Amino acid sequence: MTGFALFRLPHASEVTCIRQMEGNPMELLSCQELNGHEGFVVAPFEVKAEQPILLIRPDEVTILDLKAWNHSPISDFCVSQETKSSSFGGSRTTYAIDFANFHSQLNLDTFQKIVLARCADEVTGGKCFPEELFLKACECYPRMFISLVWTEKSGCWLTATPEILLEGRGCDWRTIALAGTMRLEGDQLLGEGETLTWTTKNIQEQRIVTTYITECLEQFTRDFREEGPRTVRAANLVHLRSDFTFKLPDNQRIGDLLQVLHPTPAVCGLPKREAFRFITHNEHTPRRYYSGFMGMLGAEETHLYVSLRCMNIEGGYYHLYAGGGLLKDSTEEQEWMETEAKLETMRRII
Repeated sequence: MTGFALFRLPHASEVTCIRQMEGNPMELLSCQELNGHEGFVVAPFEVKAEQPILLIRPDEVTILDLKAWNHSPISDFCVSQETKSSSFGGSRTTYAIDFANFHSQLNLDTFQKIVLARCADEVTGGKCFPEELFLKACECYPRMFISLVWTEKSGCWLTATPEILLEGRGCDWRTIALAGTMRLEGDQLLGEGETLTWTTKNIQEQRIVTTYITECLEQFTRDFREEGPRTVRAANLVHLRSDFTFKLPDNQRIGDLLQVLHPTPAVCGLPKREAFRFITHNEHTPRRYYSGFMGMLGAEETHLYVSLRCMNIEGGYYHLYAGGGLLKDSTEEQEWMETEAKLETMRRII
């Protein structure tokens, strides 16, 4: 076995296991190269030769019942603490330096919005069986897309994400604009966040993402519809979400559309090219496969999700990743606490 992926779609009762039995996963250097291919996609935030888009060929596909789970094709897969690893986690001081650097560019009107990410490390404390964490994530987060992926090139990643990048079949497709974050507390945890009042900053951040996606879709189709925004819950957080449904006359150009969409302002910023360049040159911790995307690219059906609320399991560490969108009126304390709330999604299951 040279690569595998387990995934469960939101609200589903089945888990799909994809395994590539021979050869290495295909390595691609642009989203456009996904045109005409199928398999499980693992894409980084920044695509480069040493960090390519990986396509796990579906040599073996197994559908498993989550409720009757007792054995999976990768049940003996584990990560040992003895494996060499390094700490990626940044300190509060490091975050403060990054925040000041990023925020100064907003004050100079270089960007409308820019996303600042960070990594936090937790010690595994011995052998780690990722499948057990995957099952716990499925149990804790029924609304999210849960995936567990391993390849030699990427390492082992566990994701519990609420954000669709691209889904569809035939001519019918959809994507979402997801931005703005608030934490549920006390009695709010009993509901879906319907009593919350959104701040101007969150509303503005979500509108930036919505406008960008509209401009992307206009390059490929005029037949699309936007609904929202509405409040949606993801674990103990809520976000603002707008849904886009659209028709694509040619689904062989999915890679072209992904090239335009990824990375969205929800994980990058605007102007996109300039924000992307600034992030890759100035963030203390490389994002690697965090804030990229992953999921099944199929001839009949596609489910691709932005890799948020995720962690890389490596040797003696869980490397947890989180980020937040900065605007002019953002404050360091507010943004730090937002990343802490997002990291709690993975901390809860370890």
